[in-house]
Amino acid sequence: MSRHVAVLMGGRSAEREVSLTSGAACADALARRGYRVSRIDVGPDLAERLAACRPDSCFNALHGRFGEDGCVQGLLEIMGIPYTHSGVRASAVAMHKPTAKEIFAQHGLSAPEGKLATLDAIATGNVMAPPFVVKPAAEGSSVGVLVIEDLDDPRLRPNAEAQAGEALLVERFVAGAELTCAVLDGQPLTVTEIRPREGFYDYRAKYTAGIADHLVPAPLPEAVFQTVMDWSARAHAILGCRGVSRADFRFDPARGEAGLFILEVNTQPGMTPLSLVPEQAAHVGIGFDELVVRLVEDASCDR
Repeated sequence: MSRHVAVLMGGRSAEREVSLTSGAACADALARRGYRVSRIDVGPDLAERLAACRPDSCFNALHGRFGEDGCVQGLLEIMGIPYTHSGVRASAVAMHKPTAKEIFAQHGLSAPEGKLATLDAIATGNVMAPPFVVKPAAEGSSVGVLVIEDLDDPRLRPNAEAQAGEALLVERFVAGAELTCAVLDGQPLTVTEIRPREGFYDYRAKYTAGIADHLVPAPLPEAVFQTVMDWSARAHAILGCRGVSRADFRFDPARGEAGLFILEVNTQPGMTPLSLVPEQAAHVGIGFDELVVRLVEDASCDR
């Protein structure tokens, strides 16, 4: 009898639509490879639905809060169902950017200067002088990320996405290139440079065709390229990640090798047709279906 995999997708985070696309692609790949697949749009009844369908394992295609921050991983641990990607601890730590930054610094990986502050405090100019980046402390896919060049920017006013009392991460803006590197089973794949055709690499640029160009492999000095690969693998190991992760960087060529900074590690990278991890895997000879199968075969209940 073929193995039964429940693909978890959708959910309630700001990245619901992306997760649905990722989940559908992964479910299709598993079906093509002969697995029995149950597609679950995740809601409050997830435990009941899993108990009813009794899968051998879960492919976690959720993105953002609940699916990427250790919550659903904890539920699957309690239910004893093996699942793909990182465990509870790695997921929770990687999702909380200020905590991850502290850990990176302790291990010698340079990250941009960062502080936690509310929008009201940031707008006073006393937290950090512009240019700087404002982002949620625990969110993914560039949701709610702002690049601020002027303290008069109207986006520094409380709004539906960021209320006055919410602690946000303020980071020193690093001019230059946007880089990313996927790590599969502890091994870095390659480095991609992302060049948005306008603005910066925000949520829209990530998931809209034709908005950003992906240069694979990134046209970097060899030493910088290798450092990105090394730091990505080290960050994956330091956080205790499993399966696949993706580390994001900024690189200011005017500062040479000292201009490289790690931003974050994504423990649930996108698996859409525009996503970076499948693109990097294809570059090194790993097809999409093979990538999905490898993640499923790596599934476990290991925190």
